[in-house]
Amino acid sequence: MIQTVVKRDGRIVGFNREKIAAAIRKAMLTTPKGEDEILINKIADRIECLGKSQASVEEIQDMVEIELMKSARKEVAKSYIAYRNQRSIARKAKTREIFLEIVEAKSNDITRENANMNADTPAGMMMKFASETTKPFVDDYLLSEDTLWAVNNNYLHIHDKDYYPTKSLTCIQHPLDKILKNGFCAGHGESRPTKRIETASFMACISMETVQNEMHGGQAIPAFDFYLAPYVRLSFIEEIKVIGNLTGENLEHLYNIPITDYITRPLDGLEGDERKVQHAINRTVNRVHQAMEAFIHNMNTIHSRGGNQVVFSSVNYGTDTSAEGRCIIRELLRSTYEGVGSGSTAIFPIQIWKKKRGVSYLPEDPNYDLYKEACKVAARRFFPNFVNLDATFNRHEKWRPDDPQRYLYEIATMGCRTRVFENRYGEKTSVARGNLSFSTINIVKLAIECMEITDMDQRIEKFFSKLDNMLEIAARQLCDRYDFQKSALAKQFPLLMSSLWSGCEKLRPDDTIESVINQGTLGIGFIGLAECLIALTGKHHGESEESQKLGLRIVTYMRDRALEFSSRYEHNFSILATPAEGLAGKFTKRDRKDFGEIPGVTDKIYYTNSNHVPVYYKCSPKHKAIIEAPYHDLTRGGHIFYIEVDSDATHNPEAIMQIVDLMDKYNIGYCSVNHNRNRCNMCGYEDASGNLEKCPECGSEQIDKLQRITGYLVGTTERWNNAKLAELNDRVVHK
Repeated sequence: MIQTVVKRDGRIVGFNREKIAAAIRKAMLTTPKGEDEILINKIADRIECLGKSQASVEEIQDMVEIELMKSARKEVAKSYIAYRNQRSIARKAKTREIFLEIVEAKSNDITRENANMNADTPAGMMMKFASETTKPFVDDYLLSEDTLWAVNNNYLHIHDKDYYPTKSLTCIQHPLDKILKNGFCAGHGESRPTKRIETASFMACISMETVQNEMHGGQAIPAFDFYLAPYVRLSFIEEIKVIGNLTGENLEHLYNIPITDYITRPLDGLEGDERKVQHAINRTVNRVHQAMEAFIHNMNTIHSRGGNQVVFSSVNYGTDTSAEGRCIIRELLRSTYEGVGSGSTAIFPIQIWKKKRGVSYLPEDPNYDLYKEACKVAARRFFPNFVNLDATFNRHEKWRPDDPQRYLYEIATMGCRTRVFENRYGEKTSVARGNLSFSTINIVKLAIECMEITDMDQRIEKFFSKLDNMLEIAARQLCDRYDFQKSALAKQFPLLMSSLWSGCEKLRPDDTIESVINQGTLGIGFIGLAECLIALTGKHHGESEESQKLGLRIVTYMRDRALEFSSRYEHNFSILATPAEGLAGKFTKRDRKDFGEIPGVTDKIYYTNSNHVPVYYKCSPKHKAIIEAPYHDLTRGGHIFYIEVDSDATHNPEAIMQIVDLMDKYNIGYCSVNHNRNRCNMCGYEDASGNLEKCPECGSEQIDKLQRITGYLVGTTERWNNAKLAELNDRVVHK
């Protein structure tokens, strides 16, 4: 006798014979003879009694077809089969529609979900085909009933859901020194330990490109200057050896000669060892510059993930004060300023300057000259962004200015904003760690559902009750995904789990990764704090002190729950200020359909990213900093502070420095500066006008309009989805 039924989404429910009877009755009513209650009950009873204890929906429907065909009502069987086929076609129709849009290279929110991916190429199409067919599999077989309910009802978004079945992790900060010192073997190729700067630069690219294919998120290098600095000296020694070979001299005494800085100078008037050393320095600087050029070029041309996407890469630097480290920084900045190809701005890697008092920020600091250069480069090329090592939540008690490995205790970030630092289950560091997965809660919908409550206190109390429930679901879902991820074998991630992830050296190829991945983090994100507050109070946090207090109360509550989840589930939970790209419009589209256009809440086609003041709200950089800064300490899974700069920032690097000063004054963790940058692809003309359609120099309409989307740059807004384009059009200058 059938007792339970397995539904198409994998859920198991109790058997209900009335559903069988209703389906047969509906088929009978489409025939001339109409319904036959006796036959209906006879077939329903027979199926219930003859079936096994648990049956699938498909198995039960097959039994209904057989019983109808055995009866005198063959026409009912035909009607039932026809209806069943129609339902099957209807279920497939959505997939067919999506596939056709991909095939026809239509520009929509599906094909433009990620602006860093070209979904029009064959490889891009294959990625989208795979993505759109994998997500339903995850819904049907890998999500709990509560999670599926939350996802289907627009309360929760699981990021990178298409990668869920692969058991891959999100991102990692590469301990590049291990790769450079030891070499590595991944797949069919292997590399030897590095000996010169050119190879070190190339291996940095290969490390990130290789692991990009093993993970679903980004790749970063936490201390680019420290890691590559030794290979500047090795290259210098090579140049000294070349001179010695030419002159027949033994110049070993010059190999480790003190060098205060690697600065190119003319050789006129120099004699003896001084001339030889300066010549070697000049040659070394040239090699470092070419290596940095190659690094940037490679990171913008080497494709991963089936050949349709460049590596989502980031590099952190700025605190190595050695002559060799400063040489790496200086030449990386110069190469970035010059641009790639015929002078266009490099999209990747996202560069992050490490701001640190006593090291790289104040006029008396040893790297202050390079900090000024970084601001000059950011004014023209958007990068570097700036991470504040002096923020109270970014400090490390073990950091010492004279420690040659102090980078182990410096916060490093992914360019998009993801932050990994604190660690309950190992060393507090960013190195060799990353995020495991993250999911985002639609706090706007929670607020909308409370709007009808007239009493403000009761409305807010109800909101927190709903938020609490959704936080529980999100935490459990992340734990479920973690349990799925931990069953992966080390050999599934040939480079990541052999050379990069913290603790991976103890793993054998057939070991699961369970013993090491708890070093990573699980992120609970949120979107639309501004719209959430408008729904609850009538104003967002940028325009109301009371709303700001409530906003901080909401995110503090989320932070406190994340800490509690960390203890309960024994994982590193954190709150993330979600970098919503496709999600910015996805949540809103459904809420507009369900609730209509609510002024200030759903009247646009996007929700404001995380805790930001709305992009359309006019205010000064200082006011924006005062409002957004307190959220950075609460969102230790990642955050970012943006400022939109007016006019041409190229000639005003001081504007960049003033914004970094705001970071220092208001305890901001991470920031970037947005400004217009147009470039003619035909003649190279550049300007900062808002709506340049035709080049004033050559008349070409091939204009590269560079903009930042969610932390990274996109060379053309043609790849942006509609929601992000609407947000871009609404952005105002902060002045």
